Amino acid sequence: MSETRPVTDETTRASEAAPPDDPLHGFEILVETRPPGLTRRLLTTIRHFGGMFGGGIAAWVRARKAADENHGLVYRSAAAFAFLTRPFLQKDLIDLPFPVQFRRRLEILGPTYIKLGQILSLREDILPTSITEELKNLLDRLPVVPFPRLLEMVTTSLGRPADEMFASVDPRPLGSASIAQIHRAVTRDGDEVILKVVKPGIRVTLIRDAALLKMLGSVLQMLISRYQPKRVIAEFVDYTLKEVDLRREADNAETFQANFTDEDDIVFPKIYRQFSSEDVLCMEFFDGLKPSDPRTRSMSESDRDKLVDLGACAIIRMLYKDGFFHADLHPGNLIVLPGPQAGFIDLGMVGRFNQDLRRTMLYYYYCLVMGDAENAAKYLASVAQPGRGADPKGFRREVEEISRRYSRHASFKDFSLARLVLESVGLAGRFRMYFPVEMVLMVKALVTYEGVGQLLKDDLDVASVSQKHIHKIFIGQFNPFAIAKETLRGAPEMVDALVKAPMLVTEGLRFLEKTTREPYENPLAGMRGTMLAGFSLIGGAILAALGGPWYLAVAMFLFAGIVALRRGE
Repeated sequence: MSETRPVTDETTRASEAAPPDDPLHGFEILVETRPPGLTRRLLTTIRHFGGMFGGGIAAWVRARKAADENHGLVYRSAAAFAFLTRPFLQKDLIDLPFPVQFRRRLEILGPTYIKLGQILSLREDILPTSITEELKNLLDRLPVVPFPRLLEMVTTSLGRPADEMFASVDPRPLGSASIAQIHRAVTRDGDEVILKVVKPGIRVTLIRDAALLKMLGSVLQMLISRYQPKRVIAEFVDYTLKEVDLRREADNAETFQANFTDEDDIVFPKIYRQFSSEDVLCMEFFDGLKPSDPRTRSMSESDRDKLVDLGACAIIRMLYKDGFFHADLHPGNLIVLPGPQAGFIDLGMVGRFNQDLRRTMLYYYYCLVMGDAENAAKYLASVAQPGRGADPKGFRREVEEISRRYSRHASFKDFSLARLVLESVGLAGRFRMYFPVEMVLMVKALVTYEGVGQLLKDDLDVASVSQKHIHKIFIGQFNPFAIAKETLRGAPEMVDALVKAPMLVTEGLRFLEKTTREPYENPLAGMRGTMLAGFSLIGGAILAALGGPWYLAVAMFLFAGIVALRRGE
């Protein structure tokens, strides 16, 4: 049976645009249908990924033929396969370049796969540039839920009629993405807000597709392990299932607000919890300008300098101080507010650096802005996970080389800092090194900041702007209070060691007593262990008596006990 283009599984699209007097005129209307079963969805997914495979073979054959490399057994076999499968592939796709085919098929498969493609567009560390660039063209304006249906969903989710909570809701959406759509509204108290509503059936669709994608990832892992499909898909599923619960976005907004309480000019939208739920999010409306708005260029130079500095402060602090950062940062999610202030919106997707990764990335970025190419390469390489056939040393040498090249041309027009990080991470695939998704999201945040900064200042020098903020965070690592806080993280283990210390000390004393009473068959036997235990006990006792560092005294007592126990085995 020849392949046909299906409509998206969870919806059908209206065949005609809304009438001119309808507020949704110009938008494609989303008409709900019953989601298909898992088996049917599996068959649809297999058909399209099979189409991608066949289309990829055909594109490879065309490229080899154009380059006059149409010889050899592999080429002839691929050409025969492409000829035999061509009648079964979609006619309007088969002759397109493979990256275009890939993007188009993800769009046909629907919202889950569009979201997957948007994540894959960031993975320049493992995917070819031709694919990541094409995936950036994925649909970002999807069919909208009709306004009456949207109000019905708000009423059902919040448990009371929408007109009891809101004086008005704009029937024309501000945006419609793969997961949710947003509308402006005014509360009964007169507050201007944004209503974000999860589209009907999306959660079921995502859960169903997540199961299929995980199976697909396991299969692809055996075929193209170089690109780590299983791990990439697992990361995507984890992030997307979190994003579809709008309570998490509300939590994220409040966490950002708490982290930036001392920065009055870096703001995040207030959350109206009484009007929010798992499927509905009500948050403050920011009445400001997009960074790309021509009016931002007409601001005074001092205001533009302040905005650039606020952006550097926010991004560096999120990444390297808090380890909690905006993971879907692009110019559309930044708002220039009066003051000027920098506003951040759309906080559903966040990245987290654990303590060790945050510290390593802090040192990496610090070395970059200070021009220390060797140590920058060392810290970046320590984050990457080597795969089969990896060349960590070669990767480190290449990163060091492009870092040195950057230090000689440290300006946006010649060689930007974001481009340096992007190129460094992009080298990973060649050397079979794999970065966690948080690294890629960090790169996106830096690229966005630098791009927005360039809109405000043509001669932006990111390294110079960053130095003040990164230096402050770096020095803060050595603050006595910060060190004490880090020490307290290990308090439970230390308490456990203290509880066991008396038993270990007692065993050490018993061992000493026993060894001093028993005659030795060999005068040198056991002397090393006995002397170590004895010196440790005596040293610990002296330190304790003199009021020395308690942790060193305990360490010596513990060491003596351990030696004694091992000698008794």
